Amino acid sequence: MKQFIPVAVTIFCVVVTTAFFSLYQETQMQSDQDNNLTSLSPPTALRVSHEIEQAGRVRNDPYQWLKDDNWQQLLKDPSGLQADIRAYLEAENAYTKASLEQPLDALTEGLFTEMRGRINEDDSSLPNIDGPYAYLSKYRTGGEYLIFARRAAEDIYNENAETEIILDGDALGKDKPYFSFGEVLHSPDHKLIAYSVDTQGSEYYDIYIKDIATGELLPDRLTDGYGEFVWGKNSDRIYWIERNEEGRPAAIHMYVLGSGRSEEIYRESDPGFFLGVDISQSGDYIFLRASDHTTSEYRFFRSDSENPEPVLIAAREAGVEYTLEHFGDQFVIMTNRDGALDYKLVTAPVAAPEVANWEDLVPHQRGTLILSMAVVEDFIIRVQRTDGLPKIIIRTVEGTEQAIEFQEAAYDLDISIGYEYKTSQIRFTYASPTTPDQTFDYDLETGARQLRKTLEVPSGHTIDDYRVERVMIPARDGETVPVTIFYHKTTARDGSAPMLLYGYGSYGITITPDFRTTPIALVNRGMIYATVHPRGSMAKGYQWYLDGKLENKTNTFNDYVDAARFLIDSNYTSTGQIVGMGGSAGGMLMGAVVNQAPDLFAGIVAAVPFVDVLNTMSDTTLPLTPPEWPEWGNPITSPEDYDYILSYSPYDQVREQSYPPMLITGGLTDPRVTYWEPAKWTAQLRHEAPMAGPYFLKINMGAGHGGASGRFEGLRETALEYAFALAAVGKQPGFNFDD
Repeated sequence: MKQFIPVAVTIFCVVVTTAFFSLYQETQMQSDQDNNLTSLSPPTALRVSHEIEQAGRVRNDPYQWLKDDNWQQLLKDPSGLQADIRAYLEAENAYTKASLEQPLDALTEGLFTEMRGRINEDDSSLPNIDGPYAYLSKYRTGGEYLIFARRAAEDIYNENAETEIILDGDALGKDKPYFSFGEVLHSPDHKLIAYSVDTQGSEYYDIYIKDIATGELLPDRLTDGYGEFVWGKNSDRIYWIERNEEGRPAAIHMYVLGSGRSEEIYRESDPGFFLGVDISQSGDYIFLRASDHTTSEYRFFRSDSENPEPVLIAAREAGVEYTLEHFGDQFVIMTNRDGALDYKLVTAPVAAPEVANWEDLVPHQRGTLILSMAVVEDFIIRVQRTDGLPKIIIRTVEGTEQAIEFQEAAYDLDISIGYEYKTSQIRFTYASPTTPDQTFDYDLETGARQLRKTLEVPSGHTIDDYRVERVMIPARDGETVPVTIFYHKTTARDGSAPMLLYGYGSYGITITPDFRTTPIALVNRGMIYATVHPRGSMAKGYQWYLDGKLENKTNTFNDYVDAARFLIDSNYTSTGQIVGMGGSAGGMLMGAVVNQAPDLFAGIVAAVPFVDVLNTMSDTTLPLTPPEWPEWGNPITSPEDYDYILSYSPYDQVREQSYPPMLITGGLTDPRVTYWEPAKWTAQLRHEAPMAGPYFLKINMGAGHGGASGRFEGLRETALEYAFALAAVGKQPGFNFDD
């Protein structure tokens, strides 16, 4: 989400900087002494005129100074943040702490303890066999990070068998403010384990390689990576992705262990295309992927190649996407080519995979969206969704098919293939908002299924205590929008119940109705938890996505508002009893809907919100801007795109009206939604609507887009968001935002 062409440059003099320091040091000192809304005033950001001329238009951005000129260096070393900006952000954090966090501390801690009690602290994944070993990941009780382990394949389900820890996330992440794994992959010969790590939250990863037998790190270390990598088949090399100066994954390298140098094997010249690297399920081929949001292109070579020469499969063509797998002497390709809006499967010979040789395997069926596909030696498996509900289709070499599906009103269904190609067994997982994840081993030949694991909720969970509904609400233009509703059986349907209304609606991402333990904390307190699936997602197929992007983007916002009004009219809740919630592009949704209909809401939770859309889509130095033009438009070259984005960009459309209280979060090292977006939006809200709100900004000074990295630290952030939501609807006695 990024891009910006400044025509005027603002220069801050020493006097202004000193004034900033004085103002925010004073505010910081006051925040240490005061603990309530009445005694602590929110920070007031200086407004500095900054004219931007673009596409024949001129705009003024008075908070542009909050963008550090050296923001790219901050991703690697956040200690270098410009002093006046740091002072302002710390003043905002101090205000939020004193005015919101401390008064709600008991509620937040209670929510955290309750939600933690629903987590199996020593939970582990089901093991997956790869040759002589069964590999798994797990947590230790009280641990923040994953531990990776293995045991003998014949003891796959014997929890008492000797299990070898091969990588300890708790040990690696100890005393680090931020720690996150990217990939963790053992070598094909089972002697080494390679892992990528981000220690800033900036999504710059370093890759390390460890000798499993000795526990020692190899001297090989790869820096400034994208996180993705794969092993070569002979366990002597790694294919990894380098970030360029703009932070984009722009080159794929081959690193031979012990060589001390990487050899570039492919570089992308188009800044709008990001690179990825995968290995086929068979382990025989490595795929190099170049893609933006609507177009993709693949190259391949043998995974045992000494000197790989990538072979192009199909040249990129605007709007055409495909992905592939190896299946015998051919590739199976999932694509939207030839007008297959909801995707189809085709085959192509490995020896001649160009488009002219593609043959339909599973034809396109309008309204049945193919979500993903996978292969093993004798079967092709796909997950598809019709009318909002998924099913798994198993296809044999002969072409016969069988389906795995369920009858609940709303549920999630997914597959896991594991490591092996020569197998007749897969796993699938079923869940719904009321039903904890159930993982089954499934025999592809007989259709027999065996329940291997049900997600444990240590504090207890009674499915019959809860209700799930899937309703289709009428939108203002005649479309019908799916909404998933989750509530306790004792909650009245008379309009008295408060509601948390979640939404996203961009990039085709659909929020699936799976089981999550955290919303139960709200539902048990009488709130209804509802999720809108607006246009911009793929809840009703690929056309549903197209109808919520580019020149159709406002459909996403209208769908959400119309859903809120329908739920009010249907007595699920009432006006002023809804807390809206969304993150990233969902945070943009929050900004747009609260501009459109502020009176509907008791509060807004906007996590890492993408709200400065026009400036971001005009700044080509930001990593995600060129790849995102197909999603939002290009306001640099198109006056029409400029005007349309301006018409809904939350930051640009703030005006004096009755905004509800808002909790706005961000991360200092976030490369996706940069910290200055939520900061600028908060400042603009305070300036344009000072009598509304209040507005609470919380910037995590040691994390990025995903917030805190540890599982429990992340849970504390959710607990604060939920405490805010409960307070906003009057469920925290003694706390009032109007005081």
